[in-house]
Amino acid sequence: MAEEGGDGRERERAAWEGPPAGERRPPGRDASAREGHPAGWEREALTRLLEEGLRDQRRARRWSLLFRFLVLAYLFLLLFLVQQREGAVVPPLATEPHTAVVKLEGVLAADQPANADALVRSLEDAFAAEHAKAVILQIDSPGGSAVQAETVYRAIRRLREEHPDRPLYAVVGDVAASGAYYVAAAADRIYCQPTSLVGSIGVRLSGLAGFGFVEAMRKLGIERRLLAAGEHKGLLDPFSPLREEELRHVRAVLESIHRRFIQAVKEGRGERLKGDEATLFSGLFWTGEQGLALGLVDGFADARQVAREVVGAEELVDYTRRPSPLERLVRRFGTAVGEGLARALAALAWRLEAG
Repeated sequence: MAEEGGDGRERERAAWEGPPAGERRPPGRDASAREGHPAGWEREALTRLLEEGLRDQRRARRWSLLFRFLVLAYLFLLLFLVQQREGAVVPPLATEPHTAVVKLEGVLAADQPANADALVRSLEDAFAAEHAKAVILQIDSPGGSAVQAETVYRAIRRLREEHPDRPLYAVVGDVAASGAYYVAAAADRIYCQPTSLVGSIGVRLSGLAGFGFVEAMRKLGIERRLLAAGEHKGLLDPFSPLREEELRHVRAVLESIHRRFIQAVKEGRGERLKGDEATLFSGLFWTGEQGLALGLVDGFADARQVAREVVGAEELVDYTRRPSPLERLVRRFGTAVGEGLARALAALAWRLEAG
């Protein structure tokens, strides 16, 4: 027992004092610690610390995703509520005598905010409003589709017949030309500013149909291969020669639409039109001052002046139906996705070509 105790004390002293001079201790736990390698318990603690950090990051990422989802859901709910409110037929402040306003702004086309469906529904709301004394159609448009213009023109004529005690006045801002003037001609009276632009009573064919690339293709040595069933199915193809019989047909179509335009203006303006018809219906446009002399407009006033001095109800209430915020958001989102997809496909094509 005494020997064992002595040996134990010797081992403790040797561990405390280290190996004798010149003797190397084999690498072990203490050597690893001195050389910068963590001991077993230190390594375990470091591992636990790193794992806990990763768990914290995962929790934070989950909460961040949940928060973003809730914010997005809130925004969609808010947009839905606004859409429901905008879809109401009668604006919330239309409880007193007022002048109803419908705005025609921008190009008149089926895929634009100024489309016949939205304008007709807006006009129907305005004419149906119990406290509206009159309707003002505020116009600031260069025109657009003849079909859209005809639709709105006919709707105004119908609504005026259904509500003979409720006049409609067209008030022009910067411009009411072509299809926009087509619509204005259906009003009881047309007002504008002396510097407004009105008229352009004509019809034109736009787009690629107005170009011809046949000679350029011949010089470049390009062959056109148009496959179609029907003798004139390639009519107005800019890469094919325009035949005389097709040109006559296109002119006849344009003249037919032009005659309908002229008939609508005469129907709406009647004996107020002055001057030579060949000039009036030539497609030229005029200032408001010139238009007054030609009988295209009835006077100079803005919407507030008309409401105050002509209608006698100065308060203006806007009945214009517009795309809801949700529709605008979806449209912009679709545009952004389409652009992103196009860029991605272009980049992929470039990589394949480069590869």
